[in-house]
Formats: sequence, structure tokens, C-alpha cells
Amino acid sequence: MWNSIHSNSISSELPEGWNSIQSMDELRQAIDRSNDLPVVLFKHSTRCGISSSAKRRLIMGKDQLGGRIEIFYLDLITYRDISNHIASHFGIVHQSPQIIVIQNGKAVQSASHESVSTDFIESII
Repeated sequence: MWNSIHSNSISSELPEGWNSIQSMDELRQAIDRSNDLPVVLFKHSTRCGISSSAKRRLIMGKDQLGGRIEIFYLDLITYRDISNHIASHFGIVHQSPQIIVIQNGKAVQSASHESVSTDFIESII
């Protein structure tokens, strides 16, 4: 389940098992995937130190989740239109960094800034 469903250059820079969202179609695939297991959308700003810290926390805690979720990564600087669509679609105010947990196609919880962690995800799933 942790295998990437996308093959591209950004995906190769991501931790093993993370999926990159670079199109609306890939976002739809991520949302559809949430019907099988919880999906975490990680909205990351490549220009922000707090976002980089959040990314490190997620990477370091990945094993804690034991394959019970699938992580989808969005570079919100490059793909701001997709980030805006996520905010609108799920009715969640855009923040950065931000994780949104999706189950059965619906956002069930979100966290931003220092709250982005595998402990937060663990408390939901």
C-alpha cells in the first residue's frame, strides 16, 4: 500500500511510500484511495522552515503508522491551484504546512504548523 502510484522526478525526492500530487487527476486518485484506507494530504511549502520541520516529523514517524495510511505530498508553491482547490473542496482554510486526513472521500480532520505530526495522525486513525 505504501508503494507510489506515480513515477516522476519529484516522487524520487520523496520518502519511500509517499505519493506526489501534481495534477487534479492525481488529487482525485488520492481522494478515491481514501475509500480503502485513510489518506493524509501533506501540503508543504518548500520556502518555509516550519514546513520543512513538519516534513521531517512526518518522515521520522512514518514507521509508527505501520502502513495504515497513505501519504500524498503537495508542493503548494508549485501547485497552488491544486492547494486552493483542496481548501475549497473540503471547506478547510488553507494553511502551510498542513495535513488533511481524508476517509471515505471526506476530510475528517486537519492540522497545521507545529501540530503536523504522526502522533496527530495516530490519534485520528
